[in-house]
Amino acid sequence: MRRGISAINALLAVDKPCGMTSHDVVSRVRRALGERRVGHAGTLDPDASGVLVVGVGQATKLLGMLTLDRKSYRARIEFGSQTTTDDAEGEVIASSAVPPELFDADVAARAVTGLVGELDQMPPAFSAISVGGKRAYALAREGKEVKLSPRHVTIHEAGLLSVAGEGTAESPLVWECDFDVSKGTYIRSIARDLGLMLGTHAHLCGLRRTSAGMVGIADCVSLDELAERGRDLMADRALDPVACLGIATRAVEVTEIADITCGRHIPMGLVSFDGVTREPRPGEPIALVWDHALVGVWQRRSTDLVCSTNFPQAIEGVR
Repeated sequence: MRRGISAINALLAVDKPCGMTSHDVVSRVRRALGERRVGHAGTLDPDASGVLVVGVGQATKLLGMLTLDRKSYRARIEFGSQTTTDDAEGEVIASSAVPPELFDADVAARAVTGLVGELDQMPPAFSAISVGGKRAYALAREGKEVKLSPRHVTIHEAGLLSVAGEGTAESPLVWECDFDVSKGTYIRSIARDLGLMLGTHAHLCGLRRTSAGMVGIADCVSLDELAERGRDLMADRALDPVACLGIATRAVEVTEIADITCGRHIPMGLVSFDGVTREPRPGEPIALVWDHALVGVWQRRSTDLVCSTNFPQAIEGVR
């Protein structure tokens, strides 16, 4: 079935609330904008809040290209128990006493900063990773064994914000931390492994994504704001698609429009990246921009640019 023409073609950052799936957010955006073609990049767990990048119309084609390799989170880690899901949603499967030294802020700070570096991390059994064509969380809910492989990830930065709690059932020990991590890193796994490393058990009891790539909380709109203003909001709050892609830009000449529309090669010309004007490198992806909109992502081949992806309806928001 051929897709209809979208009135809106843009990227948007939504501040996802807790208690809602990422797909729920997509449904709310569809209703608010009156657009059927909506998708998201970088799933957030239902109990997590924060930055969720959403594509509308032609911008859904960008979601798999976005430079979201680094993500930042504010996390709350509760000590004394481990759960099936490695967060507060799961059932407790192990409990242990919390060593007294973990209530000391200096000890906690050293433990958290000591996490920085590369590691092989085992993802949670309750995750969206595909196992034999089925999601791991679906297998786990059915009580089946979930065989996952460790992932090589990087914790770029880690810092302690606070230590709270008395270590009782009513007031458990909780560390609030900030993490800047590579794509594919599970903060739930960090919480679980941190507890075991410190001689106890732990799970994640709160999570907020504060950035995804170059998109931060300040770039986000709320679902209530979107419901109230709808399409009028997009003119002010659409994300710059080129900045989100993180690639070089080439301005399109009016004489090249027909060739670009038909996917015919065009001269490589000069591109701009990080304030430097230069020739594109062989194989380098290039954002073609016309009238403050993204019309395609092309690639250098020999002395020409060739089409990788075209956007028949240009993607708005180029600054």
